[in-house]
Amino acid sequence: MLGPVILAASRSDRIRRLVSAAPVTKQVVDRFIPGESVDQVVPIVQDLTDRGLELTMDVVGEDITTPEQAAAARDAYLELVGRLKELDLGTRAEMSVKLSMFGQALDGGHELALANVRPVVEAAAAIGTTVTLDAEDHTTLDSMFAIHEELREDFPETGCVIQAYLHRTEADARRLAANGSRVRLVKGAYKEPAEVAYQRKPEIDKAYVRVLRILMEGDGYPMVGSHDPRLISIAQELGRRAGRKPAEYEFQMLYGIRSDEHLRLAAEGHRMRVYTAYGTDWYGYFMRRLAEKPANLLFFARSVLTKD
Repeated sequence: MLGPVILAASRSDRIRRLVSAAPVTKQVVDRFIPGESVDQVVPIVQDLTDRGLELTMDVVGEDITTPEQAAAARDAYLELVGRLKELDLGTRAEMSVKLSMFGQALDGGHELALANVRPVVEAAAAIGTTVTLDAEDHTTLDSMFAIHEELREDFPETGCVIQAYLHRTEADARRLAANGSRVRLVKGAYKEPAEVAYQRKPEIDKAYVRVLRILMEGDGYPMVGSHDPRLISIAQELGRRAGRKPAEYEFQMLYGIRSDEHLRLAAEGHRMRVYTAYGTDWYGYFMRRLAEKPANLLFFARSVLTKD
């Protein structure tokens, strides 16, 4: 499988330097990451919302090694909140955060991440929007769910992400659906051992459908994170069977992937939210997108081979 190989490459400084230096890299990265600063990405936000789409914004960067870097990540999100306030978009533009960026992996990381993310959640609520906590590797999830639960005491719209390929996820979905959480379901892209995660695509797809049924039949707000046409159709059918109107769940896809499908779903009356990342530390994000979808690697390879 290509995915684990690409994920290993995402942690290699040598490969990072090679990829970053390749002349074709920028044009490929620009497909997924529309800018490095808030100023560069604001026109993208305006364009997508003008076309009937919604967004979740991610400031990319996962390699946090000091409390000062974690505080800088917090401040970057607070800057984003300030700009979103000027656009007055309400919940049409929310934010996604990785707790690793807020210091979760450092000494005392649970408390540090909570202390850093809370001001972002507070600021988001003050302008009428919210924050979703992204899922990372399985060793971080108990901390993420505990922070999610604590934040929801004051900010019940705070969302979280669950990953279909993990064996634990059906139980997590039942708990979250019962307490009315906003939950994004994705397949999962981290390299996980067989004892905690399904390894084969058919198993993962079946798990995705089982978990999605739990969310659709529960009391929460499902967010369907997938580009797979079959899973999108299944989600629509499960929503109908559960008696959900199109506004009672949403689809989420990555910026730069299946953009025509974004517009088609929005035109049909579905809530369609585009996961839009920006920032200078793009390498890890870029490599993870390649790992999630091998077709993206083929796109990159063709670009390299056809470059003059």
